[in-house]
Parts: sequence; C-alpha cells; structure tokens
Amino acid sequence: MAGRARTAFRRWRSDRPFWGGLLLALGGTEILLTEKASLKVVMHIGMQGLAGYLLPTVMLVCGLLILLGPAQRLFYSVLGILLSLGTWLTSNLGGFLVGLLLGAAGSCLTFGWLPDQEPRRGVLRRRRPRSPAMDSATS
Repeated sequence: MAGRARTAFRRWRSDRPFWGGLLLALGGTEILLTEKASLKVVMHIGMQGLAGYLLPTVMLVCGLLILLGPAQRLFYSVLGILLSLGTWLTSNLGGFLVGLLLGAAGSCLTFGWLPDQEPRRGVLRRRRPRSPAMDSATS
C-alpha cells in the first residue's frame, strides 16, 4: 500500500514544478510567520501595513496554484518573483531575507521547468573506458 502511494506521489510530482511551487509557498509562509503586528496596528498604519500581509499571502496562494494547476506556471512564477521582491519593502526585509530568497528561488525554478522533459531516474555515473596502459600498470 505504501509503495503504491509513493509511486503515485512520484508520478504526480513529476508532472508539475513541484520544488518551485513548494519553495514559493514556503517563502510566503515564512514571511507571514515573521509578521508580528496585530490587526489593530495594521489598520492604523494603513495600506503599507495591509501590503505586509497581502503580498506573502498571495505568494503562498501562487505556490499552491503552481502545485495544483501547472498549466499557468509562467504567470504564477512571474507574479511570485514580483511579490517576493515587493516583500523587501513591506514585510521585514522579506521575512529577514529568508522568505524573499525562498520565493525568488521557487519562482525561478518554476519559470525554468519544462513539462515535456523526461523525468530523471537517478544520477547516472559515467565510467571512463579503461585504457590498456592502465590494465598493464595494475598487473
């Protein structure tokens, strides 16, 4: 049962930019968790305070939409990188740079993902052909 679920998850993961969407969602989550202002303070500050919560929330939503609907990945990745860079000004320097970097890396991975690419089966090691001189030296 667990083997079938793992195989199904791997197949699902290979059909979408999984790591890009996950990193973008994690970046938005990290920025949201580093926000410490209460709603009363946010409303007092105005639009700047609201943007501090709005941008990382939309980053999180973009990351989830990349995972669930990879057909629109280019739009979501461009929106994700713009939102990540916008959090530099609105959300504690982008969640103390961690959320900003996670969001930017996830957006770049998503933008560069190609859907018709063969899934990797593992790292293949290339072996050098042994020369006859090496064989005689070892004997």
